[in-house]
Amino acid sequence: MNEKWKKIDQYAQQWIKEAGARIKDTFQQQLMIQTKSSRTDLVTNVDREIEQFFIANIRHTFPQHRVLGEEGFGDRLTALEGIVWIIDPIDGTMNFIHQQRNFAISVGIYEDGIGMIGYIYDVVHDELYYAHKGTGAFLNGVKLSPLAETSISESIVSINATWVTKNKRIDANVLAPLVKDARGTRSYGSAALEMAYVASGRLDAYITMRLSPWDFAAGLVLVNEVGGIVTNLYGEPLNLLGENSVLVAKPGLHEEILNKYVRK
Repeated sequence: MNEKWKKIDQYAQQWIKEAGARIKDTFQQQLMIQTKSSRTDLVTNVDREIEQFFIANIRHTFPQHRVLGEEGFGDRLTALEGIVWIIDPIDGTMNFIHQQRNFAISVGIYEDGIGMIGYIYDVVHDELYYAHKGTGAFLNGVKLSPLAETSISESIVSINATWVTKNKRIDANVLAPLVKDARGTRSYGSAALEMAYVASGRLDAYITMRLSPWDFAAGLVLVNEVGGIVTNLYGEPLNLLGENSVLVAKPGLHEEILNKYVRK
């Protein structure tokens, strides 16, 4: 990592830890909660304040960088030229509101559309997953092992029950056989954490029908660095400026899921 990226990494980690402390300080406060696109798409004053905290620091320290943030305080981007920070201040807002756990700060830093650094910070458990392109992925400073191939019968797959019941995005019958064939299924309600769990081997695959760039930008860097595969459900690269279906899985398992269940 050259000096430019060492400096970016130093500041990013500092801001992420400070943002995590700020979030924990709000646990005893009354939240201002609003809905966005639906009753399940929630935002709080804390989401907005944390995004503004990141943007203020980035603007001051790296004025030439741009920001794509979930809550809309960053730049309006039509391309990813230069260095772009893709930020979700609280990924898993519903969990933050209802459980005060199972949420994360997600920060992906890209240069000319290429993921250079990814951070996913589990605030409550003080677990910082991070990856630098070409140098591997880490959890609290301990390097994560490359992912080994596995089969669906030996896998724990993260999938929301929405996608195997009647919904507007996919025929419920497509993924129902996968749920039956897997060793087990889980759903944590935070895409960032679920991608971090695949990268660290806590999960074998993660499937969802709708994510925005701030949900997966950091996780994409993490998973790539340990040899996992991330595509949409057509097996195509993700669009970093739009919504995507997402399939994250260990090598071998990714191909098995696509060929046996999705493309059958």
